[in-house]
Amino acid sequence: RMASPALLMRVVASAYTVAEKAATIVRNVMAAGDLGIVDKTGDNDLQTKADRLVQMSICASLAQKFPKVTIIGEEELSTDEVTEELIEDGQCEEILKKTCPAQYAGIKEEELVIWVDPLDGTKEYTEGLLDHVTVLIGIAYEGKAIAGVINQPYYNYEAGADAVLGRTIWGVLGIGAFGFQLTEAPAGKHIVVTTRSHSSTLVNDCISALNPDSVIRVGGAGNKIIQLIEGKASAYVFASPGCKKWDTCAPEAILHAVGGKITDIHGNSFQYNKEVKHMNSAGVLATLRNYDYYASRIPNTVKQSLVP
Repeated sequence: RMASPALLMRVVASAYTVAEKAATIVRNVMAAGDLGIVDKTGDNDLQTKADRLVQMSICASLAQKFPKVTIIGEEELSTDEVTEELIEDGQCEEILKKTCPAQYAGIKEEELVIWVDPLDGTKEYTEGLLDHVTVLIGIAYEGKAIAGVINQPYYNYEAGADAVLGRTIWGVLGIGAFGFQLTEAPAGKHIVVTTRSHSSTLVNDCISALNPDSVIRVGGAGNKIIQLIEGKASAYVFASPGCKKWDTCAPEAILHAVGGKITDIHGNSFQYNKEVKHMNSAGVLATLRNYDYYASRIPNTVKQSLVP
């Protein structure tokens, strides 16, 4: 008989199915028409009914299956109102069949931290820019993002009624990343993807210094990493403190699984142990290829303004 799959592969296989369930919730809330928008901080920091239901679904489903794993989600929620229909128990068989990389084969539940962004790109979701929206489940071990799942609930939503809506991308360091076509940005072109709704002088000064051929402004960190791995952009640059660990954990694992690189503006890697502060206060710099080209062009004035 085959040995049962390693814990990491079971967690990723569950996260995959849980993310697909999350996508259904996201689409159902939008279809029902009452988004239940709350402004959490008065600073355009929005939360919808979808953020709340999806986080409850993801966290409760994973906690039920893996009770000793630490799960950190974006929203402050009580867990007592989780109803049975929010629980997803399935696992993706394709993932369970993959061999766990040797260095992760002995991981125990209590050594994993899962970072959850139930709806990355909430503002875009409320504005109907549905292709910007992702569900992010990142898995960290020893402070490092080692696996991740990104679901795009509205992938293909403009492709007509017959198109299959939504897709799930997943990756594990040492195995690779799946669910999309890895593509490099056009050689010699410097296409920078950055924030759509959190611009500032610093953000724009940093981009100008890179002298890009073009700039793409879109919502969501998950969405921006997808732009890199599908060759639509060559660098993701965000010279601002707004990004959080649950925004970067899943995308980082997927980007690193295909040989890319993500750091803060100073070149420091992100830490994902459970005690870490949630804010990525020194911004984000990510590329699929040619990281050093962009890193070497970040102005010192920008670096001095962003304290890790």
